[in-house]
This record gives sequence, structure tokens and C-alpha cells, in this order.
Amino acid sequence: MEETFDLITRPEIKDKKRIVVKVGSSSLVHGETGGLDYTKLEVLVRELCNISNQGKDVILVSSGAIAVGKKVIGQAAVNSQKGNMGFKQACAAIGQARLMMTYQKLFSEYNHIAAQILMTKNTVTDDINRENAHNTFTELLNMGIIPIVNENDTVSTYEIVVGDDDVLIGDNDTLSAIVASLTEADLLILLSDIDGLYTDDPRKNGDAKFISRVDELNDEFFDMAKGSTGSSVGTGGMNTKLNAAKIATSSGADMIIANAKDMRILHRIMDGREVGTFFKANHDANFDMIDFINHVND
Repeated sequence: MEETFDLITRPEIKDKKRIVVKVGSSSLVHGETGGLDYTKLEVLVRELCNISNQGKDVILVSSGAIAVGKKVIGQAAVNSQKGNMGFKQACAAIGQARLMMTYQKLFSEYNHIAAQILMTKNTVTDDINRENAHNTFTELLNMGIIPIVNENDTVSTYEIVVGDDDVLIGDNDTLSAIVASLTEADLLILLSDIDGLYTDDPRKNGDAKFISRVDELNDEFFDMAKGSTGSSVGTGGMNTKLNAAKIATSSGADMIIANAKDMRILHRIMDGREVGTFFKANHDANFDMIDFINHVND
């Protein structure tokens, strides 16, 4: 695959010190089989290690546990348990272990240590739990360790909702923004299966226009995202990504939505090249993250 050379229009990105990267399920597995895409995983890990080697703090928020667990169990079992919440939680338990084992092995190849942090809604809403999580992140980053974060779907069903198409509703977009806020990160990168923000869903509307930069996230952008859906593997549509942008930018972090088709896009982002949609930080001291999350999920 040939390297592309976009214009460097975001030089401030090079100065970012703490970066949260979120990758969705659809970016980690083969769509045809549901099996892990080891090539993409290896490139993702290499890119993250290289960012860390530059002296920056790196946190990975990774989906994929349930998808990986389903692959292990087999399609026949998945079909027979359609709509069974307990089965999905069991798949998460199986898949999370296998996913983390894979990450540990890959990070060790580049002489880096990865640590697992599983969070629930209570981690965020409870003051003591939130402080404990903050302390854990801080100590891991001080030691140069890369935290890998996921929703703890084995014990929490807060984000597991069975819809008509039997996919999860809501994914780790919001969680990654919460992590960015919790750790005082200055950049959040959402890697997804779309190039960034459009005026409409480009998969349904050929006239949809790409938006390269958002300086102020207002209702106009949220109206664009209504009705947007994610892939059949992942769970997050554009609306969840804008909710993440609201949390991140209000907490003082810039955010970028970019396509994970080529994981090497990470170093192009960090070089300040014009890829994806850039959301400018607008720190709001009066922003209440908990109230916002509760309002979104009402």
C-alpha cells in the first residue's frame, strides 16, 4: 500500500503529550468471517508503540471482545442464542481474554507493556471509583505502560441492548471520550470505518460533503448525525462520535475522526497532516460530563 502525503495543516498535533486512541470492532476483524485481522492489529500496535517511543502517553480504547468471543464459540451457537443477554456476556468474557492475550503478545514484540482496564458506568458516576480509576491510569502512564480499556460487558449490560438486528447499540466512542477527560488527555483519535464527518451519510447519499474541521460543535452538526448508523459488526454511528466530541472538546482535548482502513493513518495524524475530521478543543469549566452522559442515554 502506497504512503499518501497530505498537507501538514495541523502542526499543533505534534505537541500533544497524552493521546487516547479508540478502535472499533469493525476495524479489528475480517467482515467476511469475524476473525481477528492480525495484520491490522500488528500495524496498530506498532504505530502506538512508535508514538509512545516519542515520549508521549498513549491509551488504547479497544472494542472487539464480544465479536472475538462469538468467533471462538462458533456461528451455530451464536445463531441458537440470538437475543440472549447472558450469552453475549459470556462471549465478552471469552473474547476479552483472547483479545488481551493478542495485544500483550504484539506489544511485547516492540518492548512495550500493556495493561488492561475494564470500566463500567459506575466507574464514571461514582466519585470514589472515578478517582481510583484516575489514579490507576496515572500510575500506569508514569511507568510508561500502555493501558488498554474496554467496557466491562461481562458484568455490565449498560451498553448492551438487543435491537431488531441483534447488534449492540452504543459502543466505546463515549467511553474513549470519558477516558480522555478522566486522564486529562489533549488528543482523542476515533478510528472507525468512515473517513470523518459528512453533511449526510455518504453510504446513502452520494452528494454528502466531507467536513474537514469543526471549530465549534453546535446543534447543526448533531442534526446532521441523526439517524446515522454504524456497521453490522460495530455499534457506533456518527451520533455517538459527536457525543464523544462534545465530551472531549468540552474537557479540553482536540478530537479527530479518521478511517482505520490503514492503521498507518495514526502517524500521519500525529505528523499534523490533514486526514479525518478535526474537532477543536473548547474547554468549558461548567461542562458536567455525568449530566451530559445521563441526558444522552435518557
